[in-house]
Amino acid sequence: MPRALILGGTADASVLAAEIARVRIDAVYSYGGRTRTPSDQPLPTRIGGFGGVSGLADYIRGEGITHVIDATHPFAAEMSRHAVEACAETKTPLIALERAPWTKVPGDNWIEVADVSAAAAALPEAPAKVFLAIGRQHIAPFATKPQHAYTLRFVDPPEAALPFPADVIVSRGPFTLDGELEMVRARGIAWIVARNSGGDGARAKIDAARVLRLPVIMIARPRLPERMRVESVAEIMQWLGHRTCLGA
Repeated sequence: MPRALILGGTADASVLAAEIARVRIDAVYSYGGRTRTPSDQPLPTRIGGFGGVSGLADYIRGEGITHVIDATHPFAAEMSRHAVEACAETKTPLIALERAPWTKVPGDNWIEVADVSAAAAALPEAPAKVFLAIGRQHIAPFATKPQHAYTLRFVDPPEAALPFPADVIVSRGPFTLDGELEMVRARGIAWIVARNSGGDGARAKIDAARVLRLPVIMIARPRLPERMRVESVAEIMQWLGHRTCLGA
């Protein structure tokens, strides 16, 4: 029987955890620890890092893990790289549950950049109201453009001082198009900076930008080592040796 380790923290990972619990596969759900109030899961849960590649490899061996599922955020590059290396070291099968990235459609005004520093450089010099939809770990480069009025949105209130003054919204998605339109209009947002996370839970801000004809600075996903990758929970269940019907 398999014993799976889910590297989670996303809505997709929660759906996967629910399905694995439903069919009673032995599994552990791991949160990286960045969110102070993580969502409850129907599986045994651990919170916090592993201590790098060697720590993750030790955990895999010590807990008798037979399968590792990387269902982290597409921008959690360090954890994903550690998973590839630790699974290679322990000869443990690894699969990634990774949503497809967003693609431009007619009406989108994207400025596509390689990373967060390039996103900060792409902002205009003239002062503007900017919505940084990129998470609190990645905002420091925008201190180089202090002339802008920034709006940030976090799952948890910031514990430490921010590197620049900002309007902080504390809220947990998924977000709706109507809600994003109201937020953007109320704050007079002129620019949106986003990571190409994909999926539906965070897409509404991109749709709102299209409706309002606002420019979006879109940060590309980081490059990761080659690994098996799928886009659906059903494919993960098949990989684990279970046929499943997820229903509506």
